[in-house]
Amino acid sequence: MNAKVLTFLILSFTSAVFSEDFKTVNGKEYKDATVTRVEADGIVVKTKSGISKLPFAELPKEVQERFHYDQQKASAYSAEQAANYTAYQKQQEDIQREREDAAAKQKTILVEQEAAKNRAQALQARYNELQNQENDLLLQIGEAKQPGPTYYGGKNNRTLLHHPNPQKSQLPLLQGHLSDVRHQKEQVRKQLEKAQR
Repeated sequence: MNAKVLTFLILSFTSAVFSEDFKTVNGKEYKDATVTRVEADGIVVKTKSGISKLPFAELPKEVQERFHYDQQKASAYSAEQAANYTAYQKQQEDIQREREDAAAKQKTILVEQEAAKNRAQALQARYNELQNQENDLLLQIGEAKQPGPTYYGGKNNRTLLHHPNPQKSQLPLLQGHLSDVRHQKEQVRKQLEKAQR
């Protein structure tokens, strides 16, 4: 194990000092490349155009031997890297799904709050309308209960006579309507209290 570490350190030091050209089996060239890292499945090089990983499978046999390429170790390393990448992707997907779920829940809450607010406003408007109807009916009932116009009549115009109030005949209808309005108002009040909780 110590020999491998020592070899790696020597190669790292040597490659940090010297630049060289690499050519893949496909003919792609990397000029003045500095090896920055040796991995089980390839080497990482730095060139003027950036950093690239050159898989050992794409490099000539002499380069593979120089960097102690072992196909079994490379396969195991690649499988581990693939598994790590798959786990990372799944983790990112889970995080994204959690964010989307949280956003959807927040949106649902906002929609429900807006609907509750609109319902409470509609109930309040209906309650106010019923209150106005009740007030109007009470006024009409009060007027219907008043006696009709009076005048003096009789032989000497000394007798006080009353004409019947023409609105008095509407009194039962007005009182029935008032009862209905008050019942509706009570129902709306209960709904409004429930909506405001």
